[in-house]
Amino acid sequence: MSDTGEQSARDAGPRYDLGLLFTDGLPDLDDTTGYRGTVAARAAGISYRQLDYWARTELVEPTIRGAAGSGSQRLYGFRDILVLKLVKRLLDTGISLQQIRTAIGQLREAGVNDLAQTTLMSDGASVYLCTSDDEVIDLVSRGQGVFGIAVGKVLREVESSLVELDSTSPDPSDELAARRAKRAAS
Repeated sequence: MSDTGEQSARDAGPRYDLGLLFTDGLPDLDDTTGYRGTVAARAAGISYRQLDYWARTELVEPTIRGAAGSGSQRLYGFRDILVLKLVKRLLDTGISLQQIRTAIGQLREAGVNDLAQTTLMSDGASVYLCTSDDEVIDLVSRGQGVFGIAVGKVLREVESSLVELDSTSPDPSDELAARRAKRAAS
C-alpha cells in the first residue's frame, strides 16, 4: 500500500477488516451486513429479551440500524454481535454490569483493528484490555489477572455461528418472517 493509501486509511478512522483476519476457509463477512435481532441473539448465545434490554439501556446498540418505532427492526453488525458475546462471557464470569460497561467503552475507544490479538483480562472486579502478550504477562505478574477472554477465539465462534445460522432456515419464533413468507407465497 502506498503512503497516500495508508494515510487515507488512517484518516478514515478505525476499521475492522474481516477479510485480512480470516483466511481459514470461512467466507468473508461484510461489516456492513445487518443481522436481525433474533439472529444476533442466537449467535451471541443470549435471549432476545437480553438483547432488547441491552439495546434499550445502551450497553450494546446496533450500529447498522436502531429501532425507530413500533414494528421497526434493529440490525446488528458483526462487531455488535461480537460485543454481545463478550458481554455475555463477562457476565458469566461474575463481572458487574458497571465494569462491563467500562470495558466495552474501552474496547470502543481503543478502536482495535486486530481483535484476534486482543485479550480481556480481569481480576474479578475490573476488566483490562490487553493488546499484546507483554501486557497480559505484566498483569499476571502483578497478580491482577485472574482470568482472560481471548477476543480472537470469541470472534471465530461468532463468525462460525453466523455462517451456521445463515445456512439454516429462519428462526421459527420469528413471526414477522413467517408472515412475510406466507404473504409472498400467496
